Amino acid sequence: MISSLLDLQAEKFRAREHFKDLEVLNAFRESQDRVISIALIHEELHEGKGKDTLNFSPYLHRLVENLFQTYTLGNADISLNMDLEENIFFDMDTAVPLGLIVNELVSNSLKYAFQGRDKGIIKIRLNRGENGKTVSSKHENRKEGYGSTNFILTVSDNGVGISEGFSMEDSDTLGTQLVTALVDQLDGKIDLKKDSGTEFIIRFSIPEKK
Repeated sequence: MISSLLDLQAEKFRAREHFKDLEVLNAFRESQDRVISIALIHEELHEGKGKDTLNFSPYLHRLVENLFQTYTLGNADISLNMDLEENIFFDMDTAVPLGLIVNELVSNSLKYAFQGRDKGIIKIRLNRGENGKTVSSKHENRKEGYGSTNFILTVSDNGVGISEGFSMEDSDTLGTQLVTALVDQLDGKIDLKKDSGTEFIIRFSIPEKK
């Protein structure tokens, strides 16, 4: 419903005879993508017949396939490689921010990574990390006396890459600020590698329920 309302509002701008600023329309589309990423979670939970956790890998497939359909890439041949560990279940507090993170990183790759190129590849990997010390000291304090499971999410592409001086902490773009805030919400850590394209590595821990 919210996505449809955003689309109707965007149509008003498209209908203006002298409207040439695509920035507003792009902002509407990006907002729709973020809403859809959350809506898909609710759909998956509904199909789960009342379960309060989400099997995240099938959801991630649906989310990324939707993004590939959303963005027009011209003649660019962009392939997708997904390596997702099965039976990883997250509750809403984890699934929503993690879905939004993937939405931002993949859509950025689709929009910018392959400009001027005929082909490319986007890779997404999600797996359990090694057991041991939790990712964040904040997270560790919160669940003192409880075990935890570490996870690693990697989103990468072999595109044109990011400028050498780019910094996640100092970026003024909304998408980057959103990713940084969401990783912090998960009490996780994010690393950026700029070799042969772009690679984001997000590490976070989930306390075990007892």
